[in-house]
Amino acid sequence: MINIWTPYEDGNTLGMTGTEGGVILNDEQHEAGARITLESGCLRAPFAITTTIYNWTYHTRFFADEASARHAYNAMQPAVVDVLALLPTETRTGSDEIDDATYDAITNAIETFKANFP
Repeated sequence: MINIWTPYEDGNTLGMTGTEGGVILNDEQHEAGARITLESGCLRAPFAITTTIYNWTYHTRFFADEASARHAYNAMQPAVVDVLALLPTETRTGSDEIDDATYDAITNAIETFKANFP
């Protein structure tokens, strides 16, 4: 799967308030079913990154400085794509038809992602 991200809502969310109460600096989506957002001036920390793999997981990280946050943002994108590559196409649209082995592989990949990006 290719690591290609496009502006979420054509970039219209930039400058808006994000889920962590900060100003959205970057907001991108992957066509396979994910979104990643970078905010500054958040309620709990100076910077936050929120990743969502639709119908599967939501994960937020906090940072003290912009350089660290941007570095992490760029590192997290291909890691999210690695998880997306495991998702059967039908589960990206919300179907719950999935075999146990595939489900276990996906949940393990999500837990690994969260452990690698605490």
